[in-house]
Amino acid sequence: MNVTLLDDQDDPLEPNPLIELADSVMVAEGLPTDTELAIHLVTAARIAELNEAHLGKPEPTDVLSFPIESLSPGEVPVVVADGPPPTIGDVLICPAVVRTNADRAGVAFDDEMSLMVVHGVLHLLGYDHVNDDDAEHMEARERKLLAAAGRIRP
Repeated sequence: MNVTLLDDQDDPLEPNPLIELADSVMVAEGLPTDTELAIHLVTAARIAELNEAHLGKPEPTDVLSFPIESLSPGEVPVVVADGPPPTIGDVLICPAVVRTNADRAGVAFDDEMSLMVVHGVLHLLGYDHVNDDDAEHMEARERKLLAAAGRIRP
């Protein structure tokens, strides 16, 4: 797996735990070993711009996912012989919003950040929470993946 982490926000974080977590999610989801994704840590202002541009919501949010392909849970990207490695997309996370949410909920920042990584990657893989059944399925998968990484789902 090839996870790139870009930290363009005001309070730099240690990248390795986040990269390793994203990698473990991709392995658990059965993706090809050369699959690529990017995680961007951004400011509240930047994620608010993107949230408004793509979802029509003019406020900052904790995580946004931009998939390359339209996948369904359990589906893996198509691998083209002699082609480039599959790239599943980009996950943008705003640690400032994550910290606020963690403080408000009384949970550890690292657990909330871990949830955002798992949540964002699962969105790239077709998981969603638009209706109750989909939300339950996604949350159950998040709990299992986070538990395997020694984290809790806040």
